Amino acid sequence: MLFLFLQIEALLVEMQDPDTGIKTHIQRLMITTIPHAVTGHDILEWIIQRLQITDEEAQNFGNLMVKYGYIYPLQEPKNLVLKVDHSLYRFQTPYFWPTQQWPAEDTDYAIYLAKKNIRKKGILEEYEKENYSFLNKKINHKWDFVIMQAKEQYKAGKERKKADKVVLECQEKAYWLVHQPPPGALDVLEYGLDRVTDPNTIKVKQVTAVENRKQIMFYQQALMRSTVKSSVSLGGILKYSELYFSHDPIMSGCLPSNPWITDDTTFWELNAKLVEVPTKLRVERWAFNFSELIRDPKGRQSFQLFLKKEFSGENMGFWEACEDLKYGDQSKVKEKAEEIYKLFLAPGARRWINIDGKTMDVTVKGLKHPHRYVLDAAQTHIYMLMKKDSYARYLKSPIYKEMLFKAIFPQETKKRQSNFPLMRRHRRSSPSPVILRQLEEEARAREAANTVDITQVLSKLDRRSQLR
Repeated sequence: MLFLFLQIEALLVEMQDPDTGIKTHIQRLMITTIPHAVTGHDILEWIIQRLQITDEEAQNFGNLMVKYGYIYPLQEPKNLVLKVDHSLYRFQTPYFWPTQQWPAEDTDYAIYLAKKNIRKKGILEEYEKENYSFLNKKINHKWDFVIMQAKEQYKAGKERKKADKVVLECQEKAYWLVHQPPPGALDVLEYGLDRVTDPNTIKVKQVTAVENRKQIMFYQQALMRSTVKSSVSLGGILKYSELYFSHDPIMSGCLPSNPWITDDTTFWELNAKLVEVPTKLRVERWAFNFSELIRDPKGRQSFQLFLKKEFSGENMGFWEACEDLKYGDQSKVKEKAEEIYKLFLAPGARRWINIDGKTMDVTVKGLKHPHRYVLDAAQTHIYMLMKKDSYARYLKSPIYKEMLFKAIFPQETKKRQSNFPLMRRHRRSSPSPVILRQLEEEARAREAANTVDITQVLSKLDRRSQLR
């Protein structure tokens, strides 16, 4: 593939030769003057004369050059074909040629989309909007850098001449149409420049001495690491399965019925986030571990009531505020971080929480440049404090016991047809293969005994006794 690109680029250099190449002209596109533009008809004619090939072969070769981004259209940038008419084209700058192997990284594509979003005032293609949102979530930790770079490039572009601005925009768009094609378009670089006939072929990578040392060090540390016996692991799996068996809707079914296969929606109503009276199975899960309790909104509400009676309700309030900071709107991160600091961490705060000095120093330094995870250290400290100290007392408190006593146990909905999948029913364990084998052997022995002629056996015994 690389050899093919080198041949195309050698031919492209000949095309741009001032003496033997295609004559470029200053063309007018709408009201903008574009320098060094050529028409699709001129490109096709030059290819036919230079390579001595047919019109159809020249058309295919010209389309190939456009699809790989060596030539880009000015009037319809998304239509990567060579039109045999007076449509305007320009030669792509060597910086964007595929052989340069300029990595099409997510950060560069995000900067391009952000700059285009600023220039177009939010008007992007549908697939570009989806990519913009996806990259915002994927590289959220450096999104501020992306926006800053986009603004700087947009500001620098405004100072250029209008013709240069149009050319640069077309160059970038042609590059990203090749490396980030729209949905349904052909991805000509699907397996990269060095792809082989079979894209699934495993390439042997040359390992350097430094990488060998890293691997040796990693395996030495792995050998020193303590391992868990398989019996202990299996015991943990069995314990977990026994604990969650009655709470698994696949193994034990849904009560009162499965709402996905019946018309009864009572299951969703009884298990709503903040239902007044939860089910018994739901309340029992809170006693399994602290994460089960804190993941459940109703469990957090009950635990918060207990903490208020112990005058430590600010701990749960701080933990929930940190969760909102992590998964909330990116544009409000700085504002939320400042509010949390004033409410929970600042000296004399209204709902001051007690954390150690080292964690406080790390948190205060991080708040100078706030981000989503700036309060992780303080949140982890409060989480472990509630888990080790307050959680055990909560399970013994009247609040939890009363919640468990009042919890409802829904009865199974009676249906005429009981052959629905995932319905609650008693399952019997399968017999052991050893027992089945013993039963088969006993049945064979009985069958063999029934087929034996007793008179023949007795006659044989009589003969043996006479011989003796």
